[in-house]
Amino acid sequence: MRSLKKCKRVVVKIGSSLFAKDKGALDTGLVNKIAEQIFSLISQGREVVVVSSGAIALGMSILKLSSRPKKLEDLQAAAAIGQHELMHVYKLAFKKYKLNCAQLLLTWDDFLGYRYNNAKHTLNTLLKLNCVPIINENDTVATEEIKLGDNDRLSALVSILVDADLLVILSDVEGLLGKDKKVIRQVDKITGEIKALACPTSKKTCVGGMVTKIEAARIAVEGKVPCVIAKGDQPKIISRLTGDPFCQGTIFLPR
Repeated sequence: MRSLKKCKRVVVKIGSSLFAKDKGALDTGLVNKIAEQIFSLISQGREVVVVSSGAIALGMSILKLSSRPKKLEDLQAAAAIGQHELMHVYKLAFKKYKLNCAQLLLTWDDFLGYRYNNAKHTLNTLLKLNCVPIINENDTVATEEIKLGDNDRLSALVSILVDADLLVILSDVEGLLGKDKKVIRQVDKITGEIKALACPTSKKTCVGGMVTKIEAARIAVEGKVPCVIAKGDQPKIISRLTGDPFCQGTIFLPR
């Protein structure tokens, strides 16, 4: 398997399925472990951008909602309540390592025209300042016309935006499973057969599942960014992906 040791700039996407526990409450222990791994990468001279879900799940927990709201205004309200709580947890986690983090909330419009360049310049500046950008979709104002729909796709677009060397999508699964239920370690081309292996999520607090992760991988590799889907609660998973010869999760290679 190819080694990913030379990856300088890494985008890490963290899904709600990892964070949500105890009816949507945030798993702060996992956040702290991920922060530790990111600090380790930065100490090695790498740059890390985080795309994090969890705002709506946290809002649902605070509002004591048992299922994901269906109305747009209810989703927006849950996101508004949960987003600041999400950033507070990240702030405390990175503070232990004397790292600053910054919040960026994006919609589809931010990937078009002059706003694309503005977002790119902001992210590049934050990385030069040794700051960890935390990106989420701006669910509080997003409508169907400007909504990205899921953070898997957002992470792929961000990886292209910042010219990343690697996109890591952390989830609650070990990778893409083949028909034999074993993890497929490497995908050279995303074919109809590969897509047929995916199934949507059944989680109450998140959207997407493997279907959107494969779509995100397609966007990334077409932008010449390799993409790895891996289980996020494994010990030092990010460090292992970027340090040792590749042996975790599923890697999608760029064309």
